[in-house]
Amino acid sequence: MADIKKSASIGDYVININEDNSVTVLKDGAPCGNATAALRVIAALVGFTLDEKWNTRQMGSKLVDAINDGVPTPTSEKAVSTAPEALISQAPIEEPKKERSTPAEGFEASSMESATAKVRVYGKAQNRTALGIAHAYMVMYPHATLEDLRKAFPNSLNPDSGVKENFIYAEEKGTTADWNGFFKGEDEVITTGDGKKVAVVSMWTKPSFERIVAHARAYDIVVAKFEAADKGGKKGGFRLEYLNGYVPPVPKKKSLLWLWILLAVLFLGIIALLALRKPQVVEVEKVVEVEKIVYVDRIEEIEKNFNAAQFIQGKAELSDDAKFVLHDLAKEMQKHPEIKLRIVGHTSAEGEASFNQKLSEARAQAAVDFLVSRGISADRLEAEGKGSSEPLDVNNPEVNRRTEFIVIE
Repeated sequence: MADIKKSASIGDYVININEDNSVTVLKDGAPCGNATAALRVIAALVGFTLDEKWNTRQMGSKLVDAINDGVPTPTSEKAVSTAPEALISQAPIEEPKKERSTPAEGFEASSMESATAKVRVYGKAQNRTALGIAHAYMVMYPHATLEDLRKAFPNSLNPDSGVKENFIYAEEKGTTADWNGFFKGEDEVITTGDGKKVAVVSMWTKPSFERIVAHARAYDIVVAKFEAADKGGKKGGFRLEYLNGYVPPVPKKKSLLWLWILLAVLFLGIIALLALRKPQVVEVEKVVEVEKIVYVDRIEEIEKNFNAAQFIQGKAELSDDAKFVLHDLAKEMQKHPEIKLRIVGHTSAEGEASFNQKLSEARAQAAVDFLVSRGISADRLEAEGKGSSEPLDVNNPEVNRRTEFIVIE
């Protein structure tokens, strides 16, 4: 079973994006035979318009992000018309409403509640508002631990999407299925009173969201209307407002006597070491080696993301995902002028071999031209096409339409 990278749920449906970027759609816990058709049904139900040029993986990824960040209000019936009528008729979910509910429709605090509340949470979306509630609690109780969080907001608040824990340590995977449905960005994780990093679950259906909002009022935390998410594909966030003159507590500083003693011991040790040893350049060499390891790791990360970007059948134009990764690659190459790359294009096995060879060369050259346009010298780049001679998966032509790069120096 493939590891799950991200997930979203709506009604009886669950969309899983696996680590290999494949898409699995479940209905009532059972896999849907036609994932593409099921995605179109879900898009119609939530009022999200799918681009006809998107493949199944793009549809699934963008739909998961839209559901988790709050899909826009439907502006047309185009999305509904793209779904097979037979599959839509089988879906036991109500037809999409013309307007989505917001905290203003039952979640926003009354004037009486606001008059006694201490913190108001403004969220960009349903799950981001829940994240803001958890952060508000930590602002009010800075010495709280993971166990305190779990007692304050128990798992019983959020059973609708199969959530087992509302809070986990940020380095944990979540469940035995390696489910990754937690907020783990640097500005999303919570630092508890004992210095540990804690991640908050990102799966909040409307019923579970209603429960945590109502529960938060017991801690003088209220919520406001959803705020408009930023444009340009950025994820929505949250912000906190302190009410009625409330000032968050400042954690008491622990005694630093032990730290001064430790520093004194280290200082004396350094003096003794310097007196006994001769000057060496080994430490400089270590720093250089560490920098090299760091940038090599960064190149490997960019390479993985770039190699995952695929092409439309018969086309050599770079996808938006590929261009995004190439921007990062150009920056690393500018920092490290010693890097030289060979960019290799591949195709699926459909069509004639001669056409596939030319197409693979064009795909490699497209990546080279993009890097050159970003200021990278052409003599640091090579383009090579291998046609359909090196497929990743003979049973999946889509993953074979790709371009890879290899560090040659």
